[in-house]
Amino acid sequence: FENTIFAAITFNFGPRAFTCRHLDFANLSWGWCSITALGSFDPDFGGHLILWDLGLVIRFPPGSTVFIPSAIIQHSNVPIRSHETRSSFTQYTAGGLFRWVRNGFKTNEDFENGVLVAEKALRAAEAETRWEDGMDMFSTIDEL
Repeated sequence: FENTIFAAITFNFGPRAFTCRHLDFANLSWGWCSITALGSFDPDFGGHLILWDLGLVIRFPPGSTVFIPSAIIQHSNVPIRSHETRSSFTQYTAGGLFRWVRNGFKTNEDFENGVLVAEKALRAAEAETRWEDGMDMFSTIDEL
């Protein structure tokens, strides 16, 4: 899609699409994932979004969109009834794309084969705290 901020999309055409509790490990850990529910179902009886780590069950009717950091918040959704339909449309960006750019548009292996030991050590040290740097981009309750 033109002008989207996301590098990838997934359509799940159903006919009764739902997911079990999971994390999207390949997504950028501090990146957002857009989830849109589609179909013809009664959101009072199914299709709810569950954010396990937050202890939330959210009514998620057709046409609704939510943004979550899907690599760090366990999520799933409730199945719908047998005579209903549900599809989903998700947008996200894989962490590997950011790594590719950080490596000068090279794989990790190609990058590491072309750098000095000191640069490898520096990169290893950065990797230890990269997730914390990403988490620092989120607001805290006290900051809001």
